[in-house]
Amino acid sequence: MIEWAQEANIFIQYIVLFLLALAPWMDVSIIVPLGIVWGLPAISVSVVAFFGNFLLLFLLGIFFKQIDKWRENRKQKKGIINPTKKEKRSREIWEKYGIPGLALLAPIFVGTDIAAIIALTFGSSKIYVVGWMTFSLAVWTIVFAVGSVYGFSLLNLI
Repeated sequence: MIEWAQEANIFIQYIVLFLLALAPWMDVSIIVPLGIVWGLPAISVSVVAFFGNFLLLFLLGIFFKQIDKWRENRKQKKGIINPTKKEKRSREIWEKYGIPGLALLAPIFVGTDIAAIIALTFGSSKIYVVGWMTFSLAVWTIVFAVGSVYGFSLLNLI
């Protein structure tokens, strides 16, 4: 996959990174290092990954009621009664630290998109959730970009 990415047109590489960042369960913790390993500049990779993840958060905020209804129907069809591990973990973080804590810890423990859905399920304001998740996403994008550049250079991968 790395060879394909390095040989593809740079515009195609950025489109692939954006679409990966837009996909559920794909956070900047994966996308930023991936783009940097491909040999793309850290700043542009970070911007593309941030906006892909942000668009997903924005869409979750707008369409939360429809998404929540779909999730509940899916759980009922599968016969899932108990919350998942990620939902339990999100609830624990939520109860201990509130939205700011959940937002800042989400990329490490559960993922930004799942944390946003959980926070919205708990009844938080869409604007408050999207705002905190966006702030967290910006912070973690910078952390993963800097960490990737320095980490990969120490390992001679870039």
